[in-house]
Amino acid sequence: MYRFQRHIYDATRKFYLLGRDGLIAELKPPPGGAVLEIGCGTGRNLIKIARRYPQARCYGLDVSEEMLRTAREQVVKAGLADRITLAQADATSFDPQALFGRAGFERVVISYALSMIPPWREALAEAVRVVAPGGSLHIVDFGDQANLPAPFRAVLNRWLALFHVTPRKDLDAVVTGLCAEAGVIGGTTRLFGGYSVQAVAIKPA
Repeated sequence: MYRFQRHIYDATRKFYLLGRDGLIAELKPPPGGAVLEIGCGTGRNLIKIARRYPQARCYGLDVSEEMLRTAREQVVKAGLADRITLAQADATSFDPQALFGRAGFERVVISYALSMIPPWREALAEAVRVVAPGGSLHIVDFGDQANLPAPFRAVLNRWLALFHVTPRKDLDAVVTGLCAEAGVIGGTTRLFGGYSVQAVAIKPA
């Protein structure tokens, strides 16, 4: 699907992938900390993170080699190839040590990727696993749209389905339950009437 879409992905998605920049502004990784984005796509978020936090080391993984091709091009163009490392991997099962030479990351980011991963609960559990002690997981994705007008919801969901996107309407509950099971402090915030949901899970040091 991304063989051609990768060329226009960022230009078209900026209008409806709401909350991404707010998530980046709240990351605040510690000096020298490592940031991993799961489902990094074209590298748009990683480039913004690297520029905003120049002392951070950034990593990204994606299952799509087509998207990673664009990400690599954009990272080089931005002059950040020395600070952003990319790898192809499945979000539901990956070895960070083999991919990046690290066991964990001070910040892990998932931005509008869970809604495109069929086994998204497994991907979420994997993300929690690779958060370093004292680190945090940050998520933003489509919400349950509960407070949005019904006609808008209908149009939005038909549009998203064209791109194999399925809002995870129980994301709030799943994040809460997973955090409780893993002994992680977590919480969710609904944005824009439920259009999207933001979650943060903090792993004890």
